[in-house]
Amino acid sequence: MGSGARTASYARLPFVVGVARTVAPCKAVVVYASRSARGQVDGLGVVCCDCGAPGFLLLVSANQAKTVVREKKYQARVFGMRSIDSIAEDYVERAAALDPALATFAGIAGHDRELPDLSADGFAERAELDRSTLVALHASEAPGLREQTARAAMQERLAVAVERYDAGDTTSDLNVIDSWVQYVRELFDLMPTEGEEAAANIAKRMAAVPEAYRQFSQTLLGAARNGRPPARLQVEEVAKQCAAWATPEDSFYGGLVKRLTGVPDSLRGELDASAREATAATARLGGFLRRELLPLAREKDACGPEVYARASRHFLGAAVDLAEAYAWSWEEIARLRAEQAQVSSLIRPGATREEAVAILDKDPARRIEGRENFRAWMQELAERTISQLHGKHFDIPEPAQRIEAMIAPVNDGGIYYSEPSEDWSRPGRMWWSVPSGLDSFATWKEVTTVYHEGVPGHHLQISQSLTEQENLNRWQRLMSWVSGYGEGWATYAERLMGELGYLDDDPGAYLGMLDMQMMSAANVALDIGVHLELEIPKGTGWREGERWNAGTAWEFLRAHSSWDEKRLRFELHRYLGWPGQVPSYKLGERVWLQAREEAKARAGSAFSLKDFHSRALSLGAMGLDPLREALPRC
Repeated sequence: MGSGARTASYARLPFVVGVARTVAPCKAVVVYASRSARGQVDGLGVVCCDCGAPGFLLLVSANQAKTVVREKKYQARVFGMRSIDSIAEDYVERAAALDPALATFAGIAGHDRELPDLSADGFAERAELDRSTLVALHASEAPGLREQTARAAMQERLAVAVERYDAGDTTSDLNVIDSWVQYVRELFDLMPTEGEEAAANIAKRMAAVPEAYRQFSQTLLGAARNGRPPARLQVEEVAKQCAAWATPEDSFYGGLVKRLTGVPDSLRGELDASAREATAATARLGGFLRRELLPLAREKDACGPEVYARASRHFLGAAVDLAEAYAWSWEEIARLRAEQAQVSSLIRPGATREEAVAILDKDPARRIEGRENFRAWMQELAERTISQLHGKHFDIPEPAQRIEAMIAPVNDGGIYYSEPSEDWSRPGRMWWSVPSGLDSFATWKEVTTVYHEGVPGHHLQISQSLTEQENLNRWQRLMSWVSGYGEGWATYAERLMGELGYLDDDPGAYLGMLDMQMMSAANVALDIGVHLELEIPKGTGWREGERWNAGTAWEFLRAHSSWDEKRLRFELHRYLGWPGQVPSYKLGERVWLQAREEAKARAGSAFSLKDFHSRALSLGAMGLDPLREALPRC
């Protein structure tokens, strides 16, 4: 349910003084005070925030109002007008308790032995927290710009989360990269692995895997039977992931136990038993997907316009004109194609893009053999970039000057960033889940990857938020993430490094940056086209008039990227199962570039790029619509 009904319920009331949470029959009520002609409080009343039904106006005290609410059989808790920061703090604590996975990803201590309730009731309870928090935000105090910005950011995130839950999006979500199947496994990558306490936490959490996967299986089954089945391709590919993680001779959980250090003998038996149970549960989940869920799966990869519209708002934090974005992506592809041609001629006069890529791929000076050697190369480049940018283009907080490059312990594919823990004991990390069989790496393609995941990309943006203790509340620092903001910034950071001159002496690395930019632009057209089943427009020079499908998307990817086939295949599966996410890179960058031009126009000759970046990042992550409103005021 959206927030509009709640606002209408009490926006016209004389003076809102508090909110009462209820269990039944209504989900929330507002307790309000009416005022006399002299401005004195002369009564209290109750209005339902869900249905708008009025309660009763009483000439009573606040304590008596609580009694009246309870006498109406509403199990209620009345609290006075609250600040945005106190609401955010309460939300973080309650969200961490309801979702220990979120706590671990955010680096919040105290939940490392637990997994969330993945039953339908568990999803409902987390959605109810979002609803109740929205009610509190509507009735909260926001006296200054900082508080108003924080409230707008939180309202936008929670409102779309509730909308997606009510539509059945969250309880039916299954894909190869960002569903609860992957979350449960990835949690263990972030946990400490040294010492007795770390080993005990891992043992307890592994022991919880069977119940979590059992609950999630039933949730998926219920969603499929109620008309929200996942796509066949996603079920098949996730089942393969489960099988790979549960290989008896080389299981993920068995390997995790072997990597632990400082483990007392007294814990070894429990760890081995928990690892076997988690491995068996993963295998059972794969079997469930193949035997029970696959027969219910839909054949189409396309999610359709209604689901896609919600997904797009979720990932962008804005409602965009999808037809305009689709048309713009083709224009951006054409622009980047021309720029690629110019840079290719610097690698060899007259070379086409394809010829330049072949030259670079064959250059032994631009290749690294072996995963550990490649990890060390990424680490050195990330550290060197921090040193070069700090103090000159960015003031990088001291804790953020530490970053770790990691090779993930599984071979699913994909590159990602994990944020530091709240206390910085866990640093920010760049991860690469390298596909099986890939052991040779072309560095010219990956310089921009390090900039995207590290500095000035994700690592800088997220670390900057974490250090803003005075300006951002705890929810903003730890739990506010919007792909359009974060991936948009990281995509903006790719080209920024070229603008700042860090690619000037290496046309190969510059072409690698353009390759990434081209892929991001192409993915806007691909994602919108596939999921809305659009026709490829005339004038594009590529299969004009054909309608998008998975086969068309595969050929399109291969034509617009120099990545190897294994990586591209994973990317295709990701896009088909994660609608609306991949356009957030380029569409988010577009907003960042527009915001920069608007800031230049406002400041004139006084414009400072360094100051613009500092002020913009100090706002914290938020939806693109709230960002557009906040930037001119910061």
